[in-house]
Amino acid sequence: MFRILSQSDAGNLGARRGQLVLKHGVVETPAFMPVGTAGTVKAATFDTVEAAGAEIVLANTYHLMLRPGGGLIRRLGGLHGFTGWRGPILTDSGGFQVMSLAQNRKLTEEGVQFRSHIDGAPYLLTPETAVELQFRDFGVDIGMCLDECTPYPADFPQARLSMELTHRWAKRGRAAYERLRAEEEPGAGAPAAVGAPAAAGAQFGIVQGGMYEDLRRQSAEFIGSLGFEGVACGGVSVGEPKAEMRRIVEVTAPLLPAGRPRYLMGVGRPDDLVHAVASGFDMFDCVLPTRAARHGLAYTRTGSITIKNSRYRDDPAPLDETCVCLACRRHSRAYLRHLFVLGEPSAAILLTQHNLTAILDLMHRIREALDNGCFADWARAFASSLEGKDS
Repeated sequence: MFRILSQSDAGNLGARRGQLVLKHGVVETPAFMPVGTAGTVKAATFDTVEAAGAEIVLANTYHLMLRPGGGLIRRLGGLHGFTGWRGPILTDSGGFQVMSLAQNRKLTEEGVQFRSHIDGAPYLLTPETAVELQFRDFGVDIGMCLDECTPYPADFPQARLSMELTHRWAKRGRAAYERLRAEEEPGAGAPAAVGAPAAAGAQFGIVQGGMYEDLRRQSAEFIGSLGFEGVACGGVSVGEPKAEMRRIVEVTAPLLPAGRPRYLMGVGRPDDLVHAVASGFDMFDCVLPTRAARHGLAYTRTGSITIKNSRYRDDPAPLDETCVCLACRRHSRAYLRHLFVLGEPSAAILLTQHNLTAILDLMHRIREALDNGCFADWARAFASSLEGKDS
C-alpha cells in the first residue's frame, strides 16, 4: 500500500518521498488533498481540481451523512459514482465536527449524538457507523477512524481524557473495519499486509494529545499498535500559536510507524507544509487554499497577495508569472481585482483554480527536490524567498 522511495535523513527522521497505492490509483507523496467537504471542492469542478494536479481529494463523513445520506450515495455507486471523481478519495470521520460543532452535539462513550446544523434532526455517529458509512456506503480509498478532536486550549486532564476516548473508539473502529473486511474479502480477517490495498479500502488511526508531548507519545504508541494502514496527527491547526503547532509536528512525526503513511490533518499554509514535510509527514489537507481564494488571497512562489488591494487596480501582471493556471495564463491582476470589486462569482472560481495549482505545484517541487537529493537546500531557499512576507 505504501512504499518509501527515498528519505532525506536516515532512520525515522526527515522528509520522505513515497507512493501510496490505493484502489483508485497511485498517489505520489508528499501529497496535498484538496478539501471537498460535502462531495465538492467549493468554487471548483473536479475537472479543475484534476487540472490543478490533484491525485486525491478529501470529503467529510459527517456532512455527507446529513446530506445526501449514506444510503443514497451507496445506491448511486459510492462517492466515486455519485461525484464523478475518478481518483482516490479520503474521508474524515467527523471527529473535527465533534470539536467545531460542540454546541450541537452530546459526547458519550457510545459515540457522538449530533443535532443537524441544517434542520435539527438527530444523528448518532459511532466508531462502527463511521466505518459503515465510509467503507460500505461511500466506498472510499481511505477512511479515518472516529476520534475526538481535542480543542485548543485544553488543560492536561482534559487532553488526556479526550485522548483516552479516542483510543477506546480507535479499538472499536478497527474491530468494525476488520469485521467488514472479513465479510467483503473472504479470508481477509487479518490485518492487511503493507504494500497491497485492501478491497475494502485502507483505514487510518488518529493520534491526539493536545499540546502535551507526553500524551502525544502515549497516543502514537497506542494508535500505532492497532494495525492501521496509516496514522494521522490530529488536533493541530485548531487555534494554537504557530510555534506550538510546529513543536507538536516535530515531536509527533518520528513517533509514528516508519513504514506507513503519516498524515498531518488540517495544515495547508505553504511554509507550514514545507516544515511538516521536513519533519517526516507525507499527506496533508486544508480548506485554507480554497477559502483564501474566495476572500481574494492568492498564493505565489514569493508569498501571498491580496488581490482586492487598490495597488493592483492597474497592474497588468499575472498573479504569478511561473503559474500555468487559467487565471495566470489569461488574466491580469487588474482584471481579477475588477472581478472581486464587482462581486463576480468568476473571481472566486479563478482564484480557487490558482491557489489549488499553486499548492499542488509546491508539492510537486518538494517531490522533485527529494528525488534529486537536495531537499534541505531547496527548503532553505524556499524559506528565504518568503522572508518578511505573508506566506
